[in-house]
Amino acid sequence: MTTKTLTRSTPRMRDYMVPAALAIAIAGAAYAGADTTFDPALTMFTDFLEGSGGKIITVLSLAGGLIALASGRFALGQVAVPVGVGIGVGTGVPIVTSVVTAVI
Repeated sequence: MTTKTLTRSTPRMRDYMVPAALAIAIAGAAYAGADTTFDPALTMFTDFLEGSGGKIITVLSLAGGLIALASGRFALGQVAVPVGVGIGVGTGVPIVTSVVTAVI
């Protein structure tokens, strides 16, 4: 019988300490919401969803649910999806906007 010597291939804590210390030393401060590159696109898309675009999306979703109901089969999703779309379009945009612009 021969005995084999097992070597450790797992990294040790010191293998991570130098890169972590360098990353902390080099890292600068990051401010959420300080960049205004996409503000025009965000404003246009938000206005679209909160205005007539959101109403059109909700009405189309409701029409799809009504067409599915008229086909003779009934499923709860045919009612729940248009309601969820309406709620999502109506209240989702302000919620997402407030979360993204929150001060942490």
